[in-house]
Amino acid sequence: MSHQLPVERIVQSSILHCGPETPLCQAAERMAERQCSSILVMEADRAVGIWTERDALAVDFSDPSAIRRPIREAMSSPVACIPGETELGEVAMRFRAERCRHFLVIDRGGQPLGLVSQTDVALNQGMEPYLRLREVGAAMRTAPLVLAADTRLSQAARRMRESERDAAVIRFADTDDLGIVTERDLVRCIARYPGDTPIGHLASRPLLTVAANDMLIRARDMLMDHQVRHLAVLDDRGQVVGLLGFQDLLAGAEQSYLKDLRRALEQRDKALAQSRKHLQLAERVIDSSLEGIVITDAHARIEFVNPAFTHLTGYSLEEVAGRTPAVLSSGRHPPSFYREMWQALQERGYWRGEIWNRRKSGALYLELLTITAITNDDGDTTHYAGLFTDITHIRENERQIRQLAYYDPLTRLPNRRLLDDRLSLAIKHAHRHRQRLAVMFIDLDHFKQVNDTLGHAVGDELLLRVSERLREHLREDDTLARLGGDEFLALLPDLQEVDEAIRVTQRLIEAISQPYTIGDHDFRVGCSIGLSLYPDDGESPDALIRNADGAMYRSKTEGRNTYRLYAPEMDTRAKNQLALETALRDTAETGEGLSIHYQPIFDWRTGALHSAEALLRWHHPTRGPVAPGEFIPLAERSGLIIPLGQAVMRMVCTQLKRWQAAGLRPVPVAINLSAKQFWQDELPGFIRKMLQRCDLNPGLMGFELTESTLMHDIERGLDTLAALRGMGCSVAIDDFGTGYSSLTYLQRLPVTTLKIDRSFVSDLGTCRKGGCAIVAAVTGLARELELQVVAEGVETEAQLRALDRYQVALVQGFKTGRPVPADAFSEAYLRAMTSGRDGD
Repeated sequence: MSHQLPVERIVQSSILHCGPETPLCQAAERMAERQCSSILVMEADRAVGIWTERDALAVDFSDPSAIRRPIREAMSSPVACIPGETELGEVAMRFRAERCRHFLVIDRGGQPLGLVSQTDVALNQGMEPYLRLREVGAAMRTAPLVLAADTRLSQAARRMRESERDAAVIRFADTDDLGIVTERDLVRCIARYPGDTPIGHLASRPLLTVAANDMLIRARDMLMDHQVRHLAVLDDRGQVVGLLGFQDLLAGAEQSYLKDLRRALEQRDKALAQSRKHLQLAERVIDSSLEGIVITDAHARIEFVNPAFTHLTGYSLEEVAGRTPAVLSSGRHPPSFYREMWQALQERGYWRGEIWNRRKSGALYLELLTITAITNDDGDTTHYAGLFTDITHIRENERQIRQLAYYDPLTRLPNRRLLDDRLSLAIKHAHRHRQRLAVMFIDLDHFKQVNDTLGHAVGDELLLRVSERLREHLREDDTLARLGGDEFLALLPDLQEVDEAIRVTQRLIEAISQPYTIGDHDFRVGCSIGLSLYPDDGESPDALIRNADGAMYRSKTEGRNTYRLYAPEMDTRAKNQLALETALRDTAETGEGLSIHYQPIFDWRTGALHSAEALLRWHHPTRGPVAPGEFIPLAERSGLIIPLGQAVMRMVCTQLKRWQAAGLRPVPVAINLSAKQFWQDELPGFIRKMLQRCDLNPGLMGFELTESTLMHDIERGLDTLAALRGMGCSVAIDDFGTGYSSLTYLQRLPVTTLKIDRSFVSDLGTCRKGGCAIVAAVTGLARELELQVVAEGVETEAQLRALDRYQVALVQGFKTGRPVPADAFSEAYLRAMTSGRDGD
């Protein structure tokens, strides 16, 4: 047991001493140079007193003459002595009982052997098992002495003396920073008297800290590694709640050592008998350890290795005995690395760190190595013991974690997080050197079609090919990142002219547009690119990326496979769109400002009102009427089309019920269904409940949808159409002829009506024949399928006469009636129709 070691084994044999008339400043200077915590006062080869760092607290720093008085006036006398054969455990207890921190160790004849301090005991008492099991918070000194940085040196010394503290935490009000002043600092002040200066000028910064829930062994290692005596203890909020020093390690372990001492006395008679057993046990532990162990002689020649060493390195004891550990050298460390290692071993007796070595097979591995110098009773190094663990896989895992945190897993490109870091640094660099940089937002055109048609595996391979082409055509210092999906972002720093970025953009568009061959598939894709420039279009990463994104969307809307530069008006338009979307969202929740206009559909041959189409109108609270062509696409993009569509159905049902209650005979009303509405699984159920709640005949409600909506998933669409027709609702295909019609599926669709798009009707009565041919084809197809035909957008008499040639009777347009509010519609059409029937 280490605490049973005689104190003479660890004593500092070189004693710093001076005469009784030596001025304090000279004694302090010698202590500071030697970094000693005490100096022995000798007179006629006899120790008459001792002056320690603690005694420095008694000096009046406000009096310049105080540091020049002889040391005999300030020393402690007599000198506390202790026999050299005293065990370390007893020395530790005497330190606490006698409230001192230094003993003069004497031999049996009373001659001084050296000085021993609390720190010496803490470092040599073998407290590792205790320190590994106890937390810092259990041993620290609570309520540390905290002084303001402007406190005078004399006041600080007095406060430390009165509170019996060997250190004070210094708080700097201007930076809220912390430092520390110790007794050793005051000794240096005596040696080089700075005057009664503010204590903040003398404080050591930064203050080294340890968490309250850390183990004491970590604190001990920090004290040793940094060669300091105190650590500040932080709570979980980062606040200083205490101080920890070597004396605290001793104080906390005292009870443990008392128990060990009693146990040692009881087992002393059994120790010899059990020594062989212990040795065997130690050998088994070493042999079964998963950590490699190597022991060398004082000249670093290998004498022993355990099985784990052989397993980790591939070398057996026979292969390395008599050789130095250089046999494992990887060649990755410079000679200075090994010189510093051996210097640390000679100065501190141990070294710990990470080192690359090479196995017998030639493979490199990273190990965490601890080397300890083993000394004999005289303090001479006889052996070195090395303990190491292979941490290659740990570092590899850490690398993979960093890879996942900062890189896209598919393309291995930087992700948004790493890009933000690089963009922030690039902005600072550009600002410092007054340069431009460009942010390029790249989005593939029709990538979703590739995924849906050829599969996600082909889509992923396409993204890899695209990333390779992008990297090949970017400059060496540019950064390419993947944001997700088919979106990439490139950072182009150090631009002198905007044309540089445009030339790079054109190269990228051309490169991406080249053909791709993936598996059995040959195809092309394009890309839309938006550019924003620093500082013209923004001065922050978010602003530059947002503006580049906006420019990219403009390139998509203006033709695709091209690029656009960000313009300020785009930002204004985006803000207006956001404000409009917010207002529309409020309207969707409250219904305020929404109304339905009804446009009649006539049988123009008989003049009878056949049906009507319900058209949604929105009156903005400040802008007034908003065109459907503006707010309907906005509702589609924002997801508001579903609640708005449901509101339209409720308003139409309510109006039909009101007309019936007023004694009118309403005609069927058709409601337009968006694609998002149509593919809602609960759509048929919602319509059924709404009709039941209003007690309406389902035949009074019809629905219109475009043929492109059905082509998305024709089989699933058939089920929804069948449900609507099963309720008795009519179904019309709107804008027929403008999409990619499938005649095979058309004959299976349970629809009642085809509506010819206005673009074809406008050709009627003119010299253009394209529209006439399509009208003829649609009407002929409808007759064969026994479907009604409605011509939309009829505006002239000539168009009406032309429709007669194709036997189209149902018409809708400004020629026969404009969309009007419900009251105007009932007054103009329903009342006249009802009174006419009543007259009959």
